[in-house]
Amino acid sequence: MELRSPVSERASIEVPEEASHLSKPFNGTVCSREGDEYPVVNNIIDLIREPKEFSFAQSSNHWKVTAALYEDIWRKRSLSILTGEEFPIDKEKELLLEWVSPAAGGLYLDVGCSTALYARALKKAEPEARVVALDLSMQMLDEARMKSEADEADLFLLRADARDMPFYGKVFDGLVMGGTLNELSDELKVLFECRRVIKDEGVFFMMHLLRSSTWYGRLLQDSSEWSGLKFWDLDESNQLFERAGFHISEQFSKGIVCFTRLKAA
Repeated sequence: MELRSPVSERASIEVPEEASHLSKPFNGTVCSREGDEYPVVNNIIDLIREPKEFSFAQSSNHWKVTAALYEDIWRKRSLSILTGEEFPIDKEKELLLEWVSPAAGGLYLDVGCSTALYARALKKAEPEARVVALDLSMQMLDEARMKSEADEADLFLLRADARDMPFYGKVFDGLVMGGTLNELSDELKVLFECRRVIKDEGVFFMMHLLRSSTWYGRLLQDSSEWSGLKFWDLDESNQLFERAGFHISEQFSKGIVCFTRLKAA
């Protein structure tokens, strides 16, 4: 896999295919022609060179206990809680695969992957696809590695900032993002980056939370905004997507949970 160096846009970094084979630990360094080097520890490529400032919501993703409990305790139940009806995680995966339709030989990116729930689903559905899981939290990526190895889903695991993604333009056949949009400190910058790296015919699967229409729901959301969480109504979120260069191909919402299939405008 080829990455764009964070130091020089014209310098590429070649990542060996072996780094994605998670049944065998891969350690060492990768570097560009400019000589900038980045560590690879247990198959996770770390491109973060400078310390980052985080909101409280983002910081909590860097806690080991959050990473350990996120998927098994919260994520498997969250949509049923947030929609107010039975919404198992398998139903979410079915929609993901239906709207993205991963293809053999295709290249896909899970943006803000957490434990790589979406990335693993894509890889399991189409083993001949190449899937990259990107997150800023090393703790989440550690958990993603363990779950991916258990699922026998080989992924490229990458620690990087989604506001400045280490990829060249128009390389991905599809992008996926599950719940990350509400936690971003610069959501429009991330969406612009998503538009830059996706192919013109690519598909972007998005799940995010809407602003509640009830007074008690808004009270809870307003009280959580101090932590860095953001919420938009449907029109506001669609305006964000359109400003970043996408149009809505398909969309539906249940409760405050919104699923959107985006295409490049």
